[in-house]
Amino acid sequence: MSGVPRQGGEPVTEVRQLAEHLERGCRPPEQWRIGTEHEKFVHRLEDSAPVPYEGPRGIGAFLEGLTRFSWEPVREDGQIIALKREGGASITLEPGGQLELSGAPLESLHETCVEVRDHLRQMDTLCRELQVGMTGFGFHPIWTREQMPWMPKARYAVMRRYMERVGTLGLDMMLRTCTVQVNLDYASEADMVRKFRVGQALQPIATALFANSPFTDGRPNGYLSYRSRVWEDTDPDRCGMLPFVFEPGMGFERYVEYVLDVPMYFVYRDGRYIDCAGESFRDFLAGRLPQLPGERPTLSDWDDHLSTLFPEVRLKQFLEMRGADGGPWRGLCALPSLWTGLLYDDAALSAAEALTRDWRVDEILALRHEVPRTALQTPFRGTTVGALAREVLQIAADGLRRRARLDGDGADERRHLDRLWEIVETGRTPAEELLELYRGRWNGSLAPIFSEYAY
Repeated sequence: MSGVPRQGGEPVTEVRQLAEHLERGCRPPEQWRIGTEHEKFVHRLEDSAPVPYEGPRGIGAFLEGLTRFSWEPVREDGQIIALKREGGASITLEPGGQLELSGAPLESLHETCVEVRDHLRQMDTLCRELQVGMTGFGFHPIWTREQMPWMPKARYAVMRRYMERVGTLGLDMMLRTCTVQVNLDYASEADMVRKFRVGQALQPIATALFANSPFTDGRPNGYLSYRSRVWEDTDPDRCGMLPFVFEPGMGFERYVEYVLDVPMYFVYRDGRYIDCAGESFRDFLAGRLPQLPGERPTLSDWDDHLSTLFPEVRLKQFLEMRGADGGPWRGLCALPSLWTGLLYDDAALSAAEALTRDWRVDEILALRHEVPRTALQTPFRGTTVGALAREVLQIAADGLRRRARLDGDGADERRHLDRLWEIVETGRTPAEELLELYRGRWNGSLAPIFSEYAY
């Protein structure tokens, strides 16, 4: 949700600078990279309760302990709120104590999986020392909103106040959800538009494949991806699908116009967050921001504002695929593998475009609404999302085969799709596997989830 705060950059006086800033993300294919992000819940081993920031076994101590692995601490008011290291990776702290790895931009999925494995090894070391555990679900299956601690990050205080004004589930999004996502590059404005459209049309397919949040407050909630449902009632100004992406004229400037109309959260100045929630970035651009009269934004302010939008696909100087629930570690490499296969091979991208070209916007919006409840069983145009997922997965596999990035054993990147093939072949999402355990061997209890699904 949040990167490492910074201040400065080029002063902005014209809208065109904002579009040019996005355009500077264009890179030739040989420079395309893969950046994987994933979040985890942290619990105490003795009672499975959430871990607060404070104390010798708290999240703050956890972050402090990770500095032994060449992570540099980032502090706010003297407290560690993030870690960073050379190469572009960071570990950030989400509102309810979720820990997120924002991976370095890497050339292959094999490197991504090595990064994930090394990260989990470091996390396991601290878990053993502090007697805590980690799990990955789209929405926490047991913890109530009232149980959740709040992390000491000033931007979250601003967001917390604003969330209560614009939706009923925004605080749940902040405190009780986890995701896995991938950041991918584009070569040009036209390439960005192609990838954005395919990514947005197929986001419900990814949501279905990774559905992993069937419980709320210890009971089945009637959804397979409740996390995805939560985003529908978080903040309509900054979340969901973006129909204009499918319209003629979509490009950097059109996206900028959308972003300018999304209400602000804050401005970062001199180590503190100034609450500007609900204000207009257009007014800021004109020097009319009430909190900073006469001052105009910098590109760092623009980057901060871009990071406070949460659509299913988000554009920065790269594209973020944001529709998947968090899950067990063995599925973490599958999400970047799916999207890399679809978007980093031109033949695969063309095949995905052909598959989705005549899908109407209203059909895609309806699919986005229905998939959280029924996932792979969701009907669509005389077939099901499960059948579409099989076709999409084959397109991605063909794309990875043509990429031909080999690991030390001579295997290409298709091996990282194995978990998704298992889901498609069985027709059972991770959420449905959890429900089967709950109704069967677990005998209506979710207590075993903390041991059987621990990282």
